[in-house]
Amino acid sequence: MTTVIHHWLDGAPFDGQSGATADVTNPATGEVTGRVALASEADAAAVIASARAASLTWGATSVARRTQVVFAFRELLNARKDELARLITAEHGKVHSDALGEVARGQEVVELACGIPHLLKGGHSENASTGVDVHSKREPLGVVGIISPFNFPAMVPMWFFPIAIAVGNAVVLKPSEKDPSAALWIARLWKEAGLPDGVFNVLQGDKVAVDALLQSPDVAAISFVGSTPIAEYVYREASAHGKRVQALGGAKNHMVVLPDADLDLAADSAVNAGYGSAGERCMAISVLVAVEPIADDLVARIAERTRTLRTGDGREGDGPEADMGPLVTRAHRDRVAGFIESGERAGAKLVVDGRDVRPAGEADGFWLGPTLFDHVTPDMDVYREEIFGPVLAVVRVATYEEALALVNANEYGNGTAIFTNDGGAARRFEADVQVGMIGVNVPIPVPVAYYSFGGWKRSLFGDTHAHGTEGVHFFTRGKVVTSRWPDPAQRRVGGLELGFPRND
Repeated sequence: MTTVIHHWLDGAPFDGQSGATADVTNPATGEVTGRVALASEADAAAVIASARAASLTWGATSVARRTQVVFAFRELLNARKDELARLITAEHGKVHSDALGEVARGQEVVELACGIPHLLKGGHSENASTGVDVHSKREPLGVVGIISPFNFPAMVPMWFFPIAIAVGNAVVLKPSEKDPSAALWIARLWKEAGLPDGVFNVLQGDKVAVDALLQSPDVAAISFVGSTPIAEYVYREASAHGKRVQALGGAKNHMVVLPDADLDLAADSAVNAGYGSAGERCMAISVLVAVEPIADDLVARIAERTRTLRTGDGREGDGPEADMGPLVTRAHRDRVAGFIESGERAGAKLVVDGRDVRPAGEADGFWLGPTLFDHVTPDMDVYREEIFGPVLAVVRVATYEEALALVNANEYGNGTAIFTNDGGAARRFEADVQVGMIGVNVPIPVPVAYYSFGGWKRSLFGDTHAHGTEGVHFFTRGKVVTSRWPDPAQRRVGGLELGFPRND
């Protein structure tokens, strides 16, 4: 009998009333391993109502107590992270070591949230005006919605919910229907850590569940990560219903390699950042910009490394672990293969073709091996579109200025990298490039949790990035209190004065 993956409401699994479900598959075998519940409007309303009720008590709970619960969650996750990683691999397909890395990066934000007492401190100005003091403080919003993508079923939610919970909000998490089990596993861990029922909830589903979060008057804020068209929709719809929104969209990340760079380091980095997690990363390097005369040498080194990669079932077995797993669904695999065909038709040179990769004994999985194109031009679909698969496109340019112009002309501004041994060139690139996250000899510049994650242009809708100080501000509202306490030993000072108040 196929397992049904339910919602999480009031600290327990919740069947819901819709009766609608969707298949959950193991990408390595194509086998249907479960069915995820798809919420109705009534199901969504019940989950949101639970969060609303819990937020009133949790928001009034002391910062010390909230921090203790977050720390307990951190300890439990450290002890059982392998269990979560195996669950991610079974539904997403990424190899076990990559899944463990995902959990570790998400845990960084949990650890940041353990320091929430310091991050919530306000300011105080004594005697700002005669006998008048001013202080500021930050308070929780109430209920916040998190809508997360399939490619990081643990890390992306953890960019948001540790801080949201630590500052006093209740959370409704809507995970991807493709790999929904990690969210329920996390919900159970929160309960074990001592989080009160209703503070962390899981709403499974499709667009019905998403729209319920975007439109509910009881949801104060939305955090979203996904494709740019959906990010735009989430931003417009949630904003129209009076919510604050951080909607992180798509990307087309460029890695610029200057002639003085260490080419072995650059080749290793291009392969790691282009093909890790089967390219299903918003921070994957999908375009390598080679500044001549190094392109022939660099492409040869990348191709040599690419051909050594092992594609296979990401679950740990008796033999060596694969380097790269399958894509998440058959439809997505076919879409990525379509871009490879388009690149060939457009005249790009196909150096390594991953379309025929089939690990032994795994013919029914959603397989597509690492693919390398050379002589790609900006008018080709393989350059312009976000492929979200293991396809690396090499564009050749003559100068640094041409490389910079190419990056800045792109509609996305999520991440970029430059490889060089020239500190002056790197510093100039940092200043001139119009992208939110920059790596210098670092191919995937995802910042540590105490800095904020997010891009520019069509990679971000809203004004606030994820985690770090910006994340704390997103999940809280500021208050400024101006107070006067007359000295009881002095005569009352008053009188009528209708002019605008002055600071004296």
